[in-house]
Amino acid sequence: MTDRLSDTANTKGSEIWQLRLYVAGQTPKSLVAFANLKKICEEYLHGQYSIEIIDLSQQPHLAIEDSIVALPTLVRKLPEPIKKIIGDLSNTEKVLVGLQIIPLMDKH
Repeated sequence: MTDRLSDTANTKGSEIWQLRLYVAGQTPKSLVAFANLKKICEEYLHGQYSIEIIDLSQQPHLAIEDSIVALPTLVRKLPEPIKKIIGDLSNTEKVLVGLQIIPLMDKH
């Protein structure tokens, strides 16, 4: 079963970021990763995102689609290209640069 949290304000001409968070149950690390992701999205993507949470303890076969080898893993499906970040997403700067929400040179 996948849970979808969608905060998508359909502003004309704006891009919707499609993010997929792979977890293994509601472990402390999974919950922290989701909380960190939600905070980053609210602060930097301003409602232009959707988050899909995939619990691999319930649906392990879904790990194949995005070649998941560690958990939690965040996958940016859109905008392309696909990007992946492994871990609890606590390093906000690393997440922002890794997902290309902000460029490497534009840190604040």
